Amino acid sequence: MSGPVLRWRVRCDLLVLKIAAALVFAGATLVSIGDLRGAILAGAATVMMAGLALRDLLVPVRLSADGEGLVVVKGFAGSERVPWREVERIRVDTRTRFASRTGLLEIDTGESLFLLSQFDLGAPCQQVADQLSSFRTGA
Repeated sequence: MSGPVLRWRVRCDLLVLKIAAALVFAGATLVSIGDLRGAILAGAATVMMAGLALRDLLVPVRLSADGEGLVVVKGFAGSERVPWREVERIRVDTRTRFASRTGLLEIDTGESLFLLSQFDLGAPCQQVADQLSSFRTGA
């Protein structure tokens, strides 16, 4: 990567919350050993929360940008380098559902569509989209 680099990462407090939830579910699994269904449900929740926490530990930076392009998280813990010339559109898709408003940052390359939430970025999606657009154009 050359020149200045912008990075967006998962917030540390969310990582701590996921680890704490995994520990609580692990405790619930141990407490419900006598109840097969309860142990299975709590065990599954433990594995899921631990997996989410592990992903945040392995790949805390979900999006970075430099003069050459973007590096976007892909899959569980991989990443993909996308040159600026391949980026067709950067926009925020905002939806309202059940009185809750959510937004997703969309990075469209024509071949791939990368979707990142505010939880992935640690910042509001519109703010990240504006920063990426400014960075890309050099404004």
